[in-house]
Amino acid sequence: MRAIFVLFDTLNRRFLPPYGANDVVAPHFADLAERSVTFDNAYGGSMPCMPARRELHTGRHNFLHRGWGPLEPFDDSAPELLTRAGVYTHLVTDHQHYWADGGATYHPRFRTFEFFRGQEGDEWKGHVADPPVPEGLAPTVTNGELRRQDRVNRLYMTDEAEHPQTLTFDAGLHFIRTNADEDNWFLQIETFDPHEPFFTYDDYRKLYDTAYDGPELDWPDYVRVREPQETVGHVRSLYSALLTMCDHSLGRVLSAMDEHGMWEDTMLIVGTDHGFLLGEHDWWGKNTPPYFQETIHLPLFIWDPRARRRGERRTSLVQTIDLAPTLLDFFGRTPTRDMRGASLAPTVESDAPVREAGLFGIFGGHVNVTDGRWVYLRAPARPGNQPLAEYTLMPTLMRGRMPVEVLREATLASPFAFTKGVPPLRVPGTAYTDPYAFGSMLFDLEADPGQQHPVIDDEQELRMATLMRDLMAENEAPPEQFERMGLPAAGPLTSEHLLCREQAGQVETSRRRPLRAADFPRARFGVTTPVSALLAEPDAVAILRAHLGPLVDGPLPDEVLELGLLDVAGVAVGLIPTSTLHRIADELAEL
Repeated sequence: MRAIFVLFDTLNRRFLPPYGANDVVAPHFADLAERSVTFDNAYGGSMPCMPARRELHTGRHNFLHRGWGPLEPFDDSAPELLTRAGVYTHLVTDHQHYWADGGATYHPRFRTFEFFRGQEGDEWKGHVADPPVPEGLAPTVTNGELRRQDRVNRLYMTDEAEHPQTLTFDAGLHFIRTNADEDNWFLQIETFDPHEPFFTYDDYRKLYDTAYDGPELDWPDYVRVREPQETVGHVRSLYSALLTMCDHSLGRVLSAMDEHGMWEDTMLIVGTDHGFLLGEHDWWGKNTPPYFQETIHLPLFIWDPRARRRGERRTSLVQTIDLAPTLLDFFGRTPTRDMRGASLAPTVESDAPVREAGLFGIFGGHVNVTDGRWVYLRAPARPGNQPLAEYTLMPTLMRGRMPVEVLREATLASPFAFTKGVPPLRVPGTAYTDPYAFGSMLFDLEADPGQQHPVIDDEQELRMATLMRDLMAENEAPPEQFERMGLPAAGPLTSEHLLCREQAGQVETSRRRPLRAADFPRARFGVTTPVSALLAEPDAVAILRAHLGPLVDGPLPDEVLELGLLDVAGVAVGLIPTSTLHRIADELAEL
């Protein structure tokens, strides 16, 4: 038996023809749907990229205990379990986060692995002098150093053959050719695309020529959309072009399986970790607003040579935590007791139900649950997003190590069942937004698939909140998560635990047009003055400290120091409420 897992990053299901898209060139995804089972109710779990990959290894949610981080010493890893069982496991990837502190323990779980550099701001080629900045770029406020490095990296990707995605699939096809006559192997072909920046080549871009002549934007900030509709359409066309390049790469895998007659005994899984907001709900990106369907409702295709089902659809509610048990089951191994997912073999065979409801979210964000029809996005019960703590034995962040100031507050916590008797460190948890600002929302997807009209329905909210609480308990959520969400860890829920009605005002406020500089007084010091300049003025510091408290005195990232308060409020939603920003602006204007 052999298995191939093609993993894309940021693959939006609504841009795929098998899920209804009719304006995206992706014939190989259409072909794939004819050759496999297409899942209509697949959801992510722990978000975003690395937490999702931890789920793919462990088969269990992690966002209630930990943010972005490596595999922990106590984590199960499906590729490692397969290797120990005698299955040859191989990873080819251009996902640059595997080489950073926050993702450094995933690839060694495979027996062998190959890596291709240059995606996003991968710290790859070294140029001391700044690279040329193309003319006509749209202004952005975040990821300045990553964008500089991305401009350097693109100098070494002058054609499609040099692109990391192409090199990744080249390596995957080399593994297939080399081992086509061998048995008992698992290959993961994983590309960072179509993640932003949406960089590709003219042969793909010209397929979506929109005659757009405005500022170039292939890497939007994760903020509210301020651009005109023409720019939104252009960004979508760039995403579509990169997706078509992904489709071409997928076609190479399908052709290789044809060439080597692999459909008889080789499982093929094609999926992703999450989606992306391309202007829907007036947002770019992910992670800041609640996880609407565009970011969490995923495409998934499985060919299982045992069932030999093709061209069929499945409606059972499945999640990414199911993929590790599915692979283990395919190779005759039993999922570990800590895995919360289930093998999808019976669902591929006959649409067997997997679960009543699925949990999903990001550390420090909304906690969410769906039963496939209703979606409940629950915000913290109170402003401030506390209490919050992380549990880890690998204290690193996305790009770096946890600060010693944080680690000085670490304590040794009691073991969880999934830590296998090992006591983890408990460190203070933080999030760069306060999700309380968005409020809690309940949607009926049958009546409102676009999630435009949150409903107040006490009976349904009580049912969904109970499902959520029970799933949090099953996943051993730490006590502070129940407190943060305003839910009891046990016992019946009542009307006093409902939030949609109470937080309807926040939902309405979060949907208003984004704030602009023109909404505030024009003065020597104001909301567009760089934070570094405000911190250099003692009277301004006193105003900031009066309204923002110790946040002003804490170590601030260099990137924040370059921004004005208006941009900070737009990125770190909820940390500076709109009313507070107005009061600060009025007082700064008097200096």
